Amino acid sequence: MAQGDYIELARKRHGYRFDHHERARKFQARAPRRAAAYAHKVTGIKAKIHHKRRYAEKAAMKKTLALAAEKSVRRADKSAAPDGAVPAYLLDREAATRSKVLSNTIKQKRKEKGGKWDVPLPRVKPMADDEVFKVIKTGKRKSKQWKRMVTKATFVGEGFTRKPPKYERFIRPMGMRFTKAHVTHPELKTTFCCDLLGVKKNPQSTMYTQLGVITKGTIVEVNVSDLGLVTNTGKVAWGKLAQVTNNPENDGCINAVLIV
Repeated sequence: MAQGDYIELARKRHGYRFDHHERARKFQARAPRRAAAYAHKVTGIKAKIHHKRRYAEKAAMKKTLALAAEKSVRRADKSAAPDGAVPAYLLDREAATRSKVLSNTIKQKRKEKGGKWDVPLPRVKPMADDEVFKVIKTGKRKSKQWKRMVTKATFVGEGFTRKPPKYERFIRPMGMRFTKAHVTHPELKTTFCCDLLGVKKNPQSTMYTQLGVITKGTIVEVNVSDLGLVTNTGKVAWGKLAQVTNNPENDGCINAVLIV
């Protein structure tokens, strides 16, 4: 057990204090007051940083509320129309019912967002930079520490050319570069060895995506032209997305599930 986990160990052995949950609830309830007091008190650069963070939080909250906002619409209600003759000044009116509905754009956005993240592994464990990069010391007395070696699997593309070693900040070792992936089709229940075309999205960081780092949960593009898959228009599908389901640096290969 890690050195700082003595609290968790004590809780496992003896349980929580009798009033722990009540105190935690009260502490959470007082959080806005503490934040307000800090905002009044803080000055200088700390105030700027604090207000910038609060501004971002409020913007995110407004965006969330706007997504769930409902707007009032009027609908023609034919059942409420009176029988028989109607006066001339009422002919152009329709009996209407008011109801709350979500706007079509919000519905569409929700649908797109749901489809966008509908992947085999929706959540992955976060990874620290120390785990991905190893510090390389350079210089005559090994005092410079600006170079990093990538310790995870990477994809660099076919026409990749290294920078001169002296100026290369991120070193991607040849032994950790991959060109193929074992892709499983979820409907056919069959696995194919496909060529990698690129790294589309690494959930850990945008920088990892740009460097082509492949970790568990990464979305990669694979060449499926040999599988004979066709698009809606009848053309042969060439590149399709797949999500990595293993830790390639441990297994020595990339296993992925095709996103269909």
